[in-house]
Amino acid sequence: MLAPTLIRAATVEPLDLPLFEPFVISTGRFPAANNVIVRVELEAGIVGLGEASPSLSSGGETQATVLAAAREMVALLPGRDAGNWRGLAEFLLANFQAHSCARAAMEMALLDALTQHYQMPLYRWFGGAATSVETDLTIPIVTVARARELAAEIAARGIRTIKIKVGGDMDEDEARVVAIHEAAPQLALQLDGNQGYDAPGALRLLVRLDQRGIVPILFEQPVHRDDWDGLAAVTARSPVPIAADECVHSPADALRVVRERAAHVINIKLMKSTILGALDIVGICRAARVGLMIGAMMESRLATTTAAHFAAGIGDFRYIDLDTPMLINGDPFTGGYTQEGGRYDVSEVRAGHGAAWR
Repeated sequence: MLAPTLIRAATVEPLDLPLFEPFVISTGRFPAANNVIVRVELEAGIVGLGEASPSLSSGGETQATVLAAAREMVALLPGRDAGNWRGLAEFLLANFQAHSCARAAMEMALLDALTQHYQMPLYRWFGGAATSVETDLTIPIVTVARARELAAEIAARGIRTIKIKVGGDMDEDEARVVAIHEAAPQLALQLDGNQGYDAPGALRLLVRLDQRGIVPILFEQPVHRDDWDGLAAVTARSPVPIAADECVHSPADALRVVRERAAHVINIKLMKSTILGALDIVGICRAARVGLMIGAMMESRLATTTAAHFAAGIGDFRYIDLDTPMLINGDPFTGGYTQEGGRYDVSEVRAGHGAAWR
């Protein structure tokens, strides 16, 4: 008799998701989320779901490259045992090192199927430290007037933290942040430079905001991902915590952050590091007392659910940026978490990550 956790079949297909409005950051304009969905079916008939959400500017991947790599991966999975999840993840890493988004989707689908088989919710597989996380909601680079409107809408939804995309013209960035603060003065503000500043410019923006009485709770990736000296310089002089994002894709990158004291916080994204690498990065951050942040690319509820289970189950995540399902117009998935304001609660999930097609 075949083991119930042996993989019977796996499939891949594109997943194109429109947004309510274009999402503009310092590295580009995104009118839609062009993702990939993976299905892994076990001999027992259980189907696990995973999602890849590539970013050309962050990881050098596109929907086309993910589809090509994922199709090669799924051809290698039938007959292998999902119960050897780590071994399979390491096998994919060894053979498809450059394709982190595709590997993340495979790992996600494998873990979903495996934890469904064992009737275990995914957050418990990750450690069961908590059953909920509370996300921010992002305002992209828009006009000052639109930023003010969005801030008021976010406050009315009961969300308590706004993440603001900056990294363009400093005067415009400052005006937009001020307008958001005026429209929602009770909300905490985070800045995300997406590599848009140099070190002097990032520090100058913080000074100008401080003169306006605005002190963000975090400034994420203010400089280019290759400017490690600049990032360390901002971190050494900044009055607010600095997070490394685009420069950290692997555990080796996280070790470099620690050695060079380049950031106070590391933003872990499953699409950058995969679940396998993210687990190692968590260990590095905990040992070095570097703060934990969980973030996402332009992901639907499917991948976001997995990230929420990851952060809740592991615990200790101070900053949560899992807002992209709220930006998608017609997310095709349901389940995985219940939402109130910015809080995602995964406690009702009984097995796997809990996300499913509507």
